[in-house]
Amino acid sequence: MADRLPHEKGFHVSWDQIHRDARALAWRLDGLGPDDGAWRAVVAITRGGMAPAMIVSRELDIRTVDTISVKSYNKQEQSEPTVIKAPQAEIMGDGTGILIVDDLVDTGKTLELVRRLYPKAHFATVYAKPSGKPMVDTYVTEVSQDTWIFFPWDMALQYVEPYRGKD
Repeated sequence: MADRLPHEKGFHVSWDQIHRDARALAWRLDGLGPDDGAWRAVVAITRGGMAPAMIVSRELDIRTVDTISVKSYNKQEQSEPTVIKAPQAEIMGDGTGILIVDDLVDTGKTLELVRRLYPKAHFATVYAKPSGKPMVDTYVTEVSQDTWIFFPWDMALQYVEPYRGKD
């Protein structure tokens, strides 16, 4: 049997679902910070972590939000991750009290890179695949390694022909 194309074993996530799942992530993270349960800052791994990080920061009333830009995909092909933009050094330190948020941990290579930079940060993702789970501290939903997740920011609504063709 031939390998499936990414869309053939796809998990389509709507804006409503990512909002619900990111709120569920916030609920799991509530009270886990080192400062009487609070977090000093949220850092989103761009670009996928930006929407979940915004929702988590709102739900947990965290006003300090920054980004770390890591490129690990070129189209739908995974490549070696590289940091394009780092967060403010004075905020980060060794990562203590910092909540780093991404949409998905796949192989774990992106989080492994960021964890080397900020070893004491707490890493949270909305979705986790088995290969990447050891790199994440908190997540909401596990999906199989061979599932391709279609996030709403990557999709557009368009007309689709009926299964049996035109009328």
